Amino acid sequence: MVKGVAGGKEWLGLAVLVLPVLLVSVTVTVLYFALPFLSADLAPTGPQLLWIVDVYAFLLAGLLVAMGALGDRIGRRRLLLAGAAVFGVTSVAAAYAPSAELLIAARALQGAAAASLMPPTLALIRDMFRDPRQRRTAVALWAASFAGGSVLGPIVGGWLLERFWWGSVFLISVPVMVLLLVLGPVLLPEYRAPASGGFDLPGAALSLAAVLPVVYGVKQFATGGPGPVAVLAVAAGLAAGAVFLRRQRGLADPMLDPRLFADRGFTMPLVTSTLAVFALVGLFYFVAQYLQLVLGLRPLVAGLLTLPAAGMALVGSLLAAGISRRVRPGYVMGAGMALAAAGFLVMSTIDAGSDRWLLVAGLLLPGAGIGAVQALASGMIVEAAPPERAGSASAVLEAATELGGALGVAILGSVGLAVYRGRFAAAAPEGLPPDGSGPAGESLGGAAGEAARLPEQAAAELLDVARTAFTGGMQLAALLCAALMATAAVSVAILLRTVRADPGGSTPRRLRQR
Repeated sequence: MVKGVAGGKEWLGLAVLVLPVLLVSVTVTVLYFALPFLSADLAPTGPQLLWIVDVYAFLLAGLLVAMGALGDRIGRRRLLLAGAAVFGVTSVAAAYAPSAELLIAARALQGAAAASLMPPTLALIRDMFRDPRQRRTAVALWAASFAGGSVLGPIVGGWLLERFWWGSVFLISVPVMVLLLVLGPVLLPEYRAPASGGFDLPGAALSLAAVLPVVYGVKQFATGGPGPVAVLAVAAGLAAGAVFLRRQRGLADPMLDPRLFADRGFTMPLVTSTLAVFALVGLFYFVAQYLQLVLGLRPLVAGLLTLPAAGMALVGSLLAAGISRRVRPGYVMGAGMALAAAGFLVMSTIDAGSDRWLLVAGLLLPGAGIGAVQALASGMIVEAAPPERAGSASAVLEAATELGGALGVAILGSVGLAVYRGRFAAAAPEGLPPDGSGPAGESLGGAAGEAARLPEQAAAELLDVARTAFTGGMQLAALLCAALMATAAVSVAILLRTVRADPGGSTPRRLRQR
């Protein structure tokens, strides 16, 4: 084998590395379909049900930066395998939880374990693939697996819940984690930063205090609007973040080097990736409801209709990896964002009477475009950092991804809700409050619940008004996403126009200005 060129062992190792990435992404979405079943079994209160869903994402996002730095210090493979063991055990605990309280505790530990799985995977790819072309392909596959997992979640969840009990959605992780624990020591190299100092516990606490309140505040904004709790939580998180960055500037061996954010080759891909996730996750919030509550499809069928978009994400990722060898990455990312904008424009034309295949077609372009953006952004971000900081850099990317998704649901969901309330109130059927108050005036799901208790004709009238109001909100959200993607396409192409890969075959880390 040519020195520096990865062989069969490294590619098998990549297959092992993408398994936890795929699984963590699946776990984020699969639970939504199990909520009605576990609610009937465990009878959680309303707040408990929210915590069952949210505590996983809170701990995952809050601990990513700390876990990335920890892996750089104690060994990336060691952290990955430890996280796999904990994730597997907590998955079993969640599956057989006898009460809502114990399920919340298991989900919290599962989120912490997931935070230890994500950063080492991308950082180890850098260690395993020294050849720039191979590394771009490996990173593209990593990014596609993360995107694909969010699409596979509804499909896997729908299939399992039609055959087994709700705990089965947690048990799917156990064989994957066992496989990782068996094959990881054989196929994955170990990397530990040379001469690394001790782990910065105060810095880890500050990073948690920075991310956790922001994510919590954003979710509160999504459910209750910009109330005092949401505003105070975000403000507290931003204040903790400022203290964290100030502390890192004064350390000889920081968890996260603040100088990275002054590098355009790091910051622009990070911002672009966050905006792409914002738009995609925010629109999928509407897509899931549209397929099930407007078109009336079963969860499994609805999930299958999103598979073509996942396939296009893989295609876009691999094409971007190849094209970026000849075309500057800023132009490729700009083209990806432009594709996404075109797809969102198609989605802005969808109404309650549209054919399902128009939605499928509309999702293909964002799938390909955002797949390309994520592949290039991931590679550029991890390569912008020195090798001993690759875990921390990848953790920043993943934390930004979590935040972008939460913001997408919060902001676009609020826009859709405002449109829904206004249009429903203006056309509320007889027998409902004229101002649209009540469950039917708050959400499409509430309208479906109200319709189930009405005579057939009244139910049809109510659902017609509700579906029209909902698709109006989805149309506006899609238009906003199209405008955002178009703006981002121009911005990234201009701001990264001087950044190029070394024609001698360098990696994105050795990007230079001309």
